[in-house]
Amino acid sequence: MENGSTPRIALIVPASNTVMEADFTRAGYSESEVNVWRIQLDSVTREAEERMIDEELPVRLDEITLTNPDLVVFGCTSAGALDGLSHDDAIARRIHERTGSKVVTVVSAMRDQLDVLNQTRVAVFTPYTEELTHAVAACVKEAGYQVPMADGMGFVDNDEIGKVAPAEIVSFVSTRMQECRAGAVFLSCTNWRALESIEPLSEVLGLPVVTSNQVTIDSVRIQLGRPQFCRSIGF
Repeated sequence: MENGSTPRIALIVPASNTVMEADFTRAGYSESEVNVWRIQLDSVTREAEERMIDEELPVRLDEITLTNPDLVVFGCTSAGALDGLSHDDAIARRIHERTGSKVVTVVSAMRDQLDVLNQTRVAVFTPYTEELTHAVAACVKEAGYQVPMADGMGFVDNDEIGKVAPAEIVSFVSTRMQECRAGAVFLSCTNWRALESIEPLSEVLGLPVVTSNQVTIDSVRIQLGRPQFCRSIGF
């Protein structure tokens, strides 16, 4: 990317995702900067996400490569977290080797932001089933943090996840946090309207709250040399 030129960002999301693109727009990114690439995901289950990564992602990468992006974002938290941090790292390597671009994954962005927050106990909340919620929590633990609570809303339909209102997220998390002692909260899922829940939930809990889309947007800004625009706690 030449100095002063508009960066090319390839944002990969499940086809049913209706939130992450909107959050990038809300953060100030324009259509000229972010090109969205959708990959088929039938449901938010391990089997469907494995199929998405193994069958759909390679096809999309062949197409993305033709656009010569400066940075590629893999915008699916649960798929990246399926089998631990090494699994997410492998996805990032695959994308880089095929496109030659810098890569940001949600899981890697989450790790970086938690390191900045420097809190040892992180509560994890998701819209997922127990299996996928556990996978995300396991990544947080593997990154070196205690997870005093991990709970999900139990959704399998990604369209339904995208329809959950921010107020419902605040209510869900704040109710469960009444019995939890944590130093920070991570809200996982790029199709959950969690970014809009950060401020009200932080006020209720008195704790830093980070979300999949927010940490990813901040990581993109850092990769593109724009750290001054990061709105995250700690930056």
